[in-house]
Amino acid sequence: MKPLKMFAVAPSLPEQLTPLKTLAYNLWWSWNPDAIDLFRRVDWDIWEKSNHNPIKMLGMVSQARFDKLAFDDGFLSHLRRVTEELENYLSGTTWYEKKFGKPENEKIAYFSAEFGLTDCVPLYSGGLGVLAGDHLKSASDMGIPLIGVGLLYQQGYFNQYLNADGWQGELYLKNDFYNMPVQLLRDEHGAKIVIELEFPGRKVFAQIWQISIGRIRLLLLDTNNKNNSLQDRTITSELYGGDGETRIQQEIVLGIGGLRALQKLKIEPDIFHINEGHSAFLSLERIAVAMRKLNLTFSEALELTRSGNIFTTHTPVPAGIDMFSQELVNKYFSEYFKQLNISREEFLRIGGIHYSQNKGKFSMAVLAINLAAYVNGVSKLHKRVSRDMWKHLWPNAPVNEVPISNVTNGVHPGSYISKELASLLDRYLGPAWKTKPGDLSIWARVSEIPGEELWRTHERNRERLVAFARERMRQQSKKRGALPSQLSLADDVLNPEAFTIGFSRRFATYKRATLLFRDIDRLAQILNNKDFPVQIIFAGKAHPKDDPGKQLIKEIIHHLKHERFRQHIVFIENYDIEVARYMVQGVDLWLNTPRRYMEASGTSGMKAAMNGVINCSILDGWWDEAYKPEIGYAIGSGEEYEDFAYQDGVESQLLYDLLEHEIIPKFYKRGKNNIPRQWVALMKNSMAAICPVFNSNRMTREYAELFYSPSMKNFHLRMENDQRIAREIAHWKKHLRNHWQKIHFVDIAQNEPDNYQVGRSVEITAKIFIDGISPEDIVVEIYHGIPDADHNYISEGRIQPMELTEENGENIFTYRGQVNFDVSGLYGYTLRILPHHKDLLHRHETGLILWANQK
Repeated sequence: MKPLKMFAVAPSLPEQLTPLKTLAYNLWWSWNPDAIDLFRRVDWDIWEKSNHNPIKMLGMVSQARFDKLAFDDGFLSHLRRVTEELENYLSGTTWYEKKFGKPENEKIAYFSAEFGLTDCVPLYSGGLGVLAGDHLKSASDMGIPLIGVGLLYQQGYFNQYLNADGWQGELYLKNDFYNMPVQLLRDEHGAKIVIELEFPGRKVFAQIWQISIGRIRLLLLDTNNKNNSLQDRTITSELYGGDGETRIQQEIVLGIGGLRALQKLKIEPDIFHINEGHSAFLSLERIAVAMRKLNLTFSEALELTRSGNIFTTHTPVPAGIDMFSQELVNKYFSEYFKQLNISREEFLRIGGIHYSQNKGKFSMAVLAINLAAYVNGVSKLHKRVSRDMWKHLWPNAPVNEVPISNVTNGVHPGSYISKELASLLDRYLGPAWKTKPGDLSIWARVSEIPGEELWRTHERNRERLVAFARERMRQQSKKRGALPSQLSLADDVLNPEAFTIGFSRRFATYKRATLLFRDIDRLAQILNNKDFPVQIIFAGKAHPKDDPGKQLIKEIIHHLKHERFRQHIVFIENYDIEVARYMVQGVDLWLNTPRRYMEASGTSGMKAAMNGVINCSILDGWWDEAYKPEIGYAIGSGEEYEDFAYQDGVESQLLYDLLEHEIIPKFYKRGKNNIPRQWVALMKNSMAAICPVFNSNRMTREYAELFYSPSMKNFHLRMENDQRIAREIAHWKKHLRNHWQKIHFVDIAQNEPDNYQVGRSVEITAKIFIDGISPEDIVVEIYHGIPDADHNYISEGRIQPMELTEENGENIFTYRGQVNFDVSGLYGYTLRILPHHKDLLHRHETGLILWANQK
């Protein structure tokens, strides 16, 4: 029966307990152990039943319990302490304030399709979302004036279950927003704040919700409201759900709707950080707004807004990029072309449909790249992969000059380090490990922690993981209809004292979750060694449409049913932040086996390392730049293979060898008090090296210093004097393109030294025809270095500018420069001409470059 009227009912808290509601609505509690202990103290059982959701828990606790707590001096003292901690946190002087001055308002908008914040806010599918959540937490810690923007999914991502045959099924459970730490925004009259979007033949309305994360606000848009049709109410139903049309609808709501939500709330950021391409439509909306408000042309507005856009790509393969058919783009943007005053063809070219790599489709990543001042990958290796992946956007530029940089990912220490280990770090490192997690000198003091204490702390975490895994196995068996006798088998799986390997991540084929099962007999021999027992805990989801990924899960389930593996291997269903936390805190070895170059960064290994867990991984993503023999293990040496089957065979054997001859013996080599001294030393080395570098505070600091601050400066410069610079550079680029084809090399000459020896040089003279533009509009350079084996490409060339020395009349200009020889061997050079303007954001911004050997 449809309700006549609906209203939200809040828990009735005694006056003394009202600060609980303030604490519950700020996710600062999720990385503050004392705050979590406070909520547990309200009612431990209900805290667990509520999925660690303080809002839901407060609604479940009896009034009698609240009345009792209102006069519990111990609890009230605890409440005051935590409340003061939050107040001090929010009012304290921050890194950003010391570095850049106190910000007046939110200057940076961070857009992402998913945010992984804590257990009770399921708005994420995996690493991208958790990374976004950590970004907001560290921005809060460091006082970066940032506001998050995303979507509020009614069902979020799916809940995973496995049938008796091991095949993954998906359950979509509806989120109850009124029992989550999320608040619906209303205006001064109490009405919901709603934005509207133009869809084909109709309008779509989205209401705005807010989550507080320390000092940071996260705005979330939701189309499930009565103003929309039943079909449009489902746009924000599922994360990454539906077909291509659903995806383009979601990304319009996120990008265009997200910007309109900020405007509705009178929030006007200067900088927009696009976390993966899902929100890239916001760049177009920024242009449309600038054209309308500032009376700019499309190209002028593009030059203005581009200076304030930053794009982070997380995808190392083209298949991971959202691309839409021309028909879909035309359906949803045919009216939008008119707002931008550009043709359909011009619009589609911004999304790269003319590139053969896109097969005639509109690429969200190309859109984001074309309209951003800065583009970055998420590890040093991923920068190389991304440059190679996107080099066709700058067809004449050397790959090493493709304007894509990197900020390596990091994780938020307070969100993943176990409570017990955090207490140990407090004692021996002091509280500064929380406030200054990037300080190498602080983490160097890990060596001062007594080995016995560190080891016993880790053993408790492993014991807790085993208990958690057994309970999950019992629940999973019960759901599948297991008999009582079968349920009892869950109590026998795993050994709280055995060497434990963890493997948990998205089940995609390139991550090779079954590499360990390549040689079943050898694996069985390793696991069943009575003297050195070994066990493996798996967890992870496959995308609902990824049958090959589901097949990997099924294969593991079939293996673990075998008598040889039953007590040594478990698969925990429904991988989420809670499961991840138990695993990264409790296993001994974190295993990662992707095909090299296929993992952009990865962050789970970082979380494990912060808990003293040792990494064993292919040299890919973040591990490629972190690995040293004294902190963990590498599978192979970064070799490349064309034959994947052969690669799997080689690397599986390398993994078995590492386990049998290096890792397991070191773990079980015990000394006094049964402590594995060498293993504990490895744990300390790993923590000291990884914790200060691969944390999200370092990551957000780099974003602030490398991108946010310079972008803000450039944007403000282009806004000054009636957007003079933006207007000028737009016209300069148009003029330059009209005359670029006229420029050419007339003659190139060099002096001939007696011999070419290290320490000598060669002088080069170039005569260049320039017409229609000034010599000030270009730079002429010598590009020199060691050629490749075929003598037709200089891959890592160096640049030597040439000087204009004379004008010979008839538009002929002479440039001179020299190359110094500082190494022996075969050497080569060529010349090139690039556009030059003091206000270009980067030297390859125009995409124009003329090489001496080009016609």
